[in-house]
Amino acid sequence: MIYGAMKFSIGGSLKLAFRPWVEGLENIPAEGPAILASNHLSFSDSFFLPAVLDRKVTFIAKAEYFTSPGVKGKLTAAFFKGVGQLPVDRSGARGAGEAAIKAGIAVIQGGGLFGIYPEGTRSPDGRLYRGKPGGLARVALATGAPVIPVAMIDTEKIQPPGKVIPKLMRPGIRIGKPLDFSRYHGMENDRFILRSVTDEVMYEIMKLSGQEYVDIYATAAKRQLAEEKAAAEKAEKAAAKADKAEKTERPAA
Repeated sequence: MIYGAMKFSIGGSLKLAFRPWVEGLENIPAEGPAILASNHLSFSDSFFLPAVLDRKVTFIAKAEYFTSPGVKGKLTAAFFKGVGQLPVDRSGARGAGEAAIKAGIAVIQGGGLFGIYPEGTRSPDGRLYRGKPGGLARVALATGAPVIPVAMIDTEKIQPPGKVIPKLMRPGIRIGKPLDFSRYHGMENDRFILRSVTDEVMYEIMKLSGQEYVDIYATAAKRQLAEEKAAAEKAEKAAAKADKAEKTERPAA
């Protein structure tokens, strides 16, 4: 009931305001379990995709969204539960990876659609990054569920970092044909198989999205960008300090 109400209100508003276009909707099964593996450009990806589908999609979200104190915390928790998000506890030896796998298997065993972002985090620059071989591949091989590649198009342009008011424009969603990995069933502990399955899915997402592919993890790219930014700021401060010192030492005319 809550999901339906949220889908009608939020999903209906998104479709009315942004008019997202969709290709390949027929590739989503009318019933039965499936894994939707998507690129990740924006926070809004988890809202636009469910908005255009008739079936419920369950994504995972960090547990902090469900446990924050106060009125705001309760409203946030109610919102995420209402739109079909599952809390994932990132603590423990292997953190979010194991929690995501257990959550995904539970959704699949219940006959539902499980949504996952193989990159593990949002792209820092609009390019497609290497998929993490844990969650996606292990859920697929443990359950035998088909993997449906999905490409979100231009969602990062709607509300870039630092922008409060979203830009009204039409994002797109391309849904590929289901991928069958049943030939690897029971091999979810073989790291070479996990890597192969993940790479095959990422290749299909790349074809659908048209993104440039980068063969490193997005988390590493974000770390590298942060280091470069910090270095640039340090150099700028040093240059400003040197310039100030030079002006101070310069004799008056």
